[in-house]
Amino acid sequence: MKAIKGIIFDLYGTLYDVHSVARHCSEHFPGRGLEISMIWRQKQLEYTWLRSLMGHYLPFEEATDDALRYTCSHLKLMLTNDVRTTLCNEYLKIQPYPEVPAALAELQAMDLPLAILSNGSVRSIHSVVSHSGLEGHFAHLISVEHVKVFKPHPDVYALAENTMGLHRSEILFVSSNAWDASGARHFGYPVCWVNRADSSFEELGQQPDHIVSRLDDLPLWLGQAVPR
Repeated sequence: MKAIKGIIFDLYGTLYDVHSVARHCSEHFPGRGLEISMIWRQKQLEYTWLRSLMGHYLPFEEATDDALRYTCSHLKLMLTNDVRTTLCNEYLKIQPYPEVPAALAELQAMDLPLAILSNGSVRSIHSVVSHSGLEGHFAHLISVEHVKVFKPHPDVYALAENTMGLHRSEILFVSSNAWDASGARHFGYPVCWVNRADSSFEELGQQPDHIVSRLDDLPLWLGQAVPR
């Protein structure tokens, strides 16, 4: 592995817990919060992939709204417009994992420029990051909105490489989503997979260069094992 000169993070599920919305779902649908959140997230991902294959981009917020409407229809839950708006707005304020702020501070202290590359729109990325107060850690917040296709399309990974101004081999890509880590590795990034759930990696012809269970394992590994 070449010297690492910058780090790109996925946002949803890597830095921020998408299932932090489950509590809010439970407020409107008692006892169903996590169930709703799990299906909602899966359909949200599926809709971005399908939209990319269809060549029909739409903002991430709209895919999120579509996925919530599908979820409630599938579960036979009555979703009013007010509740739909409330829950979709919660996706703009999802919470970071507990170890993330300290880990980002450690990495920033290593003089590595940090960036986020996300399927979120410019609006959604800025909303999530600013709501958590972590915007000061990032040199770039990069949205697929600029290329109008979703990850794991190679144009998205190329956008991040161009924005960072570094060769892809010098940028560590960090994601907890194995499909995203596979896409980034296929593009040519060295990849660290954050395996929070002790899952199996996807069988897509790629393997991560390193695996951690939490983000705060990353600074130690970078300091000891990876040239900079």
